[in-house]
Amino acid sequence: MKKTAFFAMALGSLLAIAASLPAHAAWPEKSIEVVVPYTPGGATDTVTRVIMKKLSERLGQPVVVANKPGANATIGTAAVARAKPDGYTFVTVLAAHTINPHLYKLSYSFDDFEPVSHMADLPLFLFINKDIPANTLAELIAYGKKHPDTLTYASSGAGSSAHMTGANFGLQAGLTMTHIPYKGSAPILTDLLSGQVSMVFDPILVPMQYVKQGKLKALAITSTKRWDDEPNVPTMDEAGLPGFFMNSWASLLAPAGTPKDIVDRVSKEIAEIAKDPEVKKTFHDAGFVAIGSTPDELDQLIKKDTAMYGDIVKKANIKLN
Repeated sequence: MKKTAFFAMALGSLLAIAASLPAHAAWPEKSIEVVVPYTPGGATDTVTRVIMKKLSERLGQPVVVANKPGANATIGTAAVARAKPDGYTFVTVLAAHTINPHLYKLSYSFDDFEPVSHMADLPLFLFINKDIPANTLAELIAYGKKHPDTLTYASSGAGSSAHMTGANFGLQAGLTMTHIPYKGSAPILTDLLSGQVSMVFDPILVPMQYVKQGKLKALAITSTKRWDDEPNVPTMDEAGLPGFFMNSWASLLAPAGTPKDIVDRVSKEIAEIAKDPEVKKTFHDAGFVAIGSTPDELDQLIKKDTAMYGDIVKKANIKLN
């Protein structure tokens, strides 16, 4: 075979291989946007920015966090559902993502997204006003049954994970309680300290300092194990409600149709980031637990929590005004 013919065949083979490669082989070639459907400075925003700063370093491209809050996170989430599935747009969602379909008429469905990574868990603590005569979960339940319709529980908004956790506590404990929705966490703390509201399921970060000052009580945590820094606070299961486990969480989704190799790449990068001691400490200090799951693991979490919250909404007859 002549050299020219050989080189022509070789070149043809290389061109054929190149043509078979996906168009996004060089991904990422530009900046990536991650939508946070909540206000800046909150827990969701913090978690996302910590992860995305590290992701940017690992990918060699800017990862820009864009806050698009509103309607219990459905506005920003809907925008990503409509985004081009090219690997340059993602969205951070909380457990509320699995609650919203049971309470809102949405312009999107779970089929509009690809699960990427369960980035972090957010355990909730049961904090109560110091003047309620209960120092354990069992005593609180006994008090609530002896004084029906007197206990109230706060949340940062109707349909939030704190709302659902409080509602499920009432169902599991056999208590009749009144839900008091607030716009954000700051006014909850003020009213909890003053006794205007009885209790709240809330992350550890702010309320625990008031527990240490004797101004609030922490009766239990909603995770499967105790918080390392607060070993005297039992889990809800240990405290008398078997199987009660209701962490909130933060996860990353992509628009449906985003190439699998891109989804898998981002998922694997986040899994490595979640092992970073600096990231783990930052998360822990904010009340989070770094996770970093596979897409399939996140898909199972979404399905499990969607069923759980649907059951709570139905049994507690929760409706939004």
